[in-house]
Amino acid sequence: MTSPATEPVQLSNRPKRADALRNYEKLIAAGREAFTEADRSASLEDIARRAGVGIGTLYRHFPTRTDLVQAIYVDEVEALARSAEELAETEPWEALTAWLHNFLGYVATKQALAEELFAVDDPERQAVFSGCRSMLYGAGEPLLRRAQEAGIARPDVTIADVIRLVGGIAKMPADDPEDTRRVLAIAVDGLRYRGE
Repeated sequence: MTSPATEPVQLSNRPKRADALRNYEKLIAAGREAFTEADRSASLEDIARRAGVGIGTLYRHFPTRTDLVQAIYVDEVEALARSAEELAETEPWEALTAWLHNFLGYVATKQALAEELFAVDDPERQAVFSGCRSMLYGAGEPLLRRAQEAGIARPDVTIADVIRLVGGIAKMPADDPEDTRRVLAIAVDGLRYRGE
């Protein structure tokens, strides 16, 4: 099974100093909250206020709104990758399906961030997207491979197939999030290996 490969990219620029790291993490949390609410046009001043820091502190960490959006996006990708590592000792099928449900939630809530980042024509940002994609493929591929090796998942699918499948389901219009989870459960059942 192969997945798209790219050159490694420095995805996050977390500060090393403890006080700076605390402020950085507060800003990421406040931005995540602001950008996932119904109104995605929160001002940087509002985000600084939510984080309990001054606007100068925000600008030291994130000189532009796009820098903040990118940092939140990368933080979410890194969390999703860590969740795959945390599932590594779980039974193979359960680990794969749990991660795919995590992935569904990630895609559903992060579309606005991705749209804002894609709107910026900047090769560095495109490299970050590419690095994020590689990180997600790298996180999910071992889970899929374990399920395939256990004879539970179809051997003819790749992690790229699975990620496209779940991404498409996450983007379908649905009034109730439960509808999306139900459709994912149906699709994931199609990944099961049924034998010859």
